[in-house]
Amino acid sequence: MGKPRIAKVYAAVNIGSFRISAMIMGVSETGENVILGSAHRQSQGIRRGYVTDMTAATYAIRDAVERAEKAAGTSVSSVWIACAGAGLTSQVAHVEIDIGGRRIEDDDVEHLLFAARDNIQPDGRMVLHAQPAHYTLDGAHGVANPRGLHAERLGVDIHVMLADGAPLRNLLEAVQNAHLDVEAVVAAPVAAGYACLTPEERELGVALVEIGGQVTNVALYGSGMLLGLKPIPFGSDDITDALAGAFGIRRFQAERLKCVAGSAIAAPSDHREMIPVYGPGDDGESLPHARGADDRNRVPRAEIVSVVTEQLGRLSTEISKALKTMGFSGARSSQLTLTGGGAEMAGLAEFMQGAIGCPVRVGKPPQLRGLPEAHATPGFAMLAGLCLYAADDPMDIRAAGSGYQKTIRPTGVGMLQRVFGAMREYF
Repeated sequence: MGKPRIAKVYAAVNIGSFRISAMIMGVSETGENVILGSAHRQSQGIRRGYVTDMTAATYAIRDAVERAEKAAGTSVSSVWIACAGAGLTSQVAHVEIDIGGRRIEDDDVEHLLFAARDNIQPDGRMVLHAQPAHYTLDGAHGVANPRGLHAERLGVDIHVMLADGAPLRNLLEAVQNAHLDVEAVVAAPVAAGYACLTPEERELGVALVEIGGQVTNVALYGSGMLLGLKPIPFGSDDITDALAGAFGIRRFQAERLKCVAGSAIAAPSDHREMIPVYGPGDDGESLPHARGADDRNRVPRAEIVSVVTEQLGRLSTEISKALKTMGFSGARSSQLTLTGGGAEMAGLAEFMQGAIGCPVRVGKPPQLRGLPEAHATPGFAMLAGLCLYAADDPMDIRAAGSGYQKTIRPTGVGMLQRVFGAMREYF
C-alpha cells in the first residue's frame, strides 16, 4: 500500500514523571489516522505531575518533540498536552430550557449550550474543558442528537474538568519555553479513556485506573461521561524505590530488577531462580553489593516479587478506597481497566481482580497505522488517546455563541446530587 496523503497533522506531548513522550499523527484525505512519528525520553523537572524545575522540564519537552519530528520527517509548531497532576477534579452539571413541544432546531441547541456556560462553577480554578456528554428530552436520558425531535424541555449533561491554576500555568510555560504553542490541555483520564474505552463501556460503567510513574489517576465513567476522578500520589516509581531500599542498591538497578523479574503473581519456582543485580556494563567495584545477595550478587526472584506485591497491595487498597468514595461497586457490567506504564507489570490484572473483586483488563492504544510496536503498550495509551482526542476535537460549551441570554430553568437537582445519582444508577 502506498503512503496516504495527509490532510491534517496533530502533535501531542505527554509530560509524565517517568518519561516525556511525543507523538505526531496525521489524518489522511480518506479520514484514516496515521502515526507519522513518536518518541520518548527520560523525564526531567517533573515530580508527581508537577513542574519542579522549569529549565530541565523545558529541555526534556523540546528534546522529546524533536525526536518525534525526526521520526515523522516533519516539524510541528503547536501541541496538545495532557495534564495528570495540578489537582484535577471532575464535575457534572445538568441544565434545561423550555421548548414548548415544538421541533428542536440548531438555535435551540445553541441556546442550551450557551445557557450551560453560566452553570459552570470553577470556584477559582481553571476549566480545562466543559463538554456536553448527552442530551435529555423531557427527562429521558441517552439522546445523542436532539435536532429534529419534539419536546417540552431540552436538557444537557455537561462534564467539567477543573485544575489548579498555578501548576497548570507552570506546565504551559514549560511547553511554551520549548518554542511550542499549546493548542489545548486535556485531562489525562479523558485522553486515556479515548484510547482504552469503548463507547459501550463508558455507557454501562467502568473504572479506568491509569498507573503512572508517580501518580495513579482513578476515573469513573458511566452514562457516557466521566463521573468522578481521584488522584493517588503513588506510582510505579514507588515500587522501584521500595526495591532499592529493600536490597540497598541504586535506583537504576532497582528499576532493572523490577522490569526484568518483577511480577504481581508469585510462582513456586521463584525461590530457585536467582536474578543478577549487576547488569551489562555495570562497574561492580563502584556499585553496592545487594543486601541478602549471594557471592555473585544475585537475589532470589521470590524476594523481588515479595517487595513488588507488598507495594501493589498498598496501591490496590488506595484504589479500592477511591472507588468506594466515588460509589463504584462490583455490580453487573462494572469492570476496571488498567493502563499507564505501571500496568505493564506481569500478572497485574489478575492481582487487581483478586484484590478489588471485579473483572479487570489491561487497556492498550487502539491499532493505528504506523504505531511502532514498542509504543503499542499501556504506557503510551494516553499519548495515543491525546492524538485521537485532538483529531476529534470535541465541542466545548465555552465556544457556544453568545446570541442568547434567556434564563435557564434549573432541574432542582444540585451538581453534586446529579453526580451521585448517576453513580447509583450505573454502579
